[in-house]
Amino acid sequence: MASRAEQHRLRVRYGKDGRLAYLGHLEVLATINRSVRRSGLPFAVGNGFARRIRLQFSQALPVGASSRGEYFDLLLTDRVGEGEALTALRDATPAGLAPQALCYVPHRLPALEAWLSDSLWRVELLGEAVPAQLGDAIGELRCRGSLEYLRGERRKVVDLGSALRDWDVDAGGRELAIVTHATNEASLRPAVLLDAAFRLMGLRPPSLRVSREAQWHVGDDGSKLDALGPWE
Repeated sequence: MASRAEQHRLRVRYGKDGRLAYLGHLEVLATINRSVRRSGLPFAVGNGFARRIRLQFSQALPVGASSRGEYFDLLLTDRVGEGEALTALRDATPAGLAPQALCYVPHRLPALEAWLSDSLWRVELLGEAVPAQLGDAIGELRCRGSLEYLRGERRKVVDLGSALRDWDVDAGGRELAIVTHATNEASLRPAVLLDAAFRLMGLRPPSLRVSREAQWHVGDDGSKLDALGPWE
């Protein structure tokens, strides 16, 4: 069996849409595991009793959110052509989670969940126009610093000074764009931010349609690095 250093790290970008947007993260992991097994690719497995496929995933999506840019890393014992690997995975995966692109990446990169720190979200307010003061309300929340909220029965705190990079409200429309930054301590969900913003305005939070449009890494010099390279 090939050692870890001899294995090949294949990074796959996939989407999540349609009814599959309502899958939980563990259900997504299980579905992709089954798809990889069906693909016929020479995947590597761990040394434990369960012999699990060596897979790493980017940060979990909120249930109900769709995405144009989710990622997983798959270790292969043999290097398969990228076109052949993409076709094999597409044929084995449900359409709502179908791979879009892939490439081999260096082993030296950190785990995806930690490395892909920033996300671009598109949020559509369903059934009503965006209030004119929504952008100001988000700005006031950011100036306040910490945002506390309940997730189930657990109280969570997120530092908006670092977690909220940018936002843009579509004047006269129903959409806004939000850029978030995740850390080891916390990540910001768009629904949590907008719930707080609407309550700050004294309004009832509306139903939302949320989509993650992209994820990337921010380098030490502030540069944006795409998950699929280019790599030297």
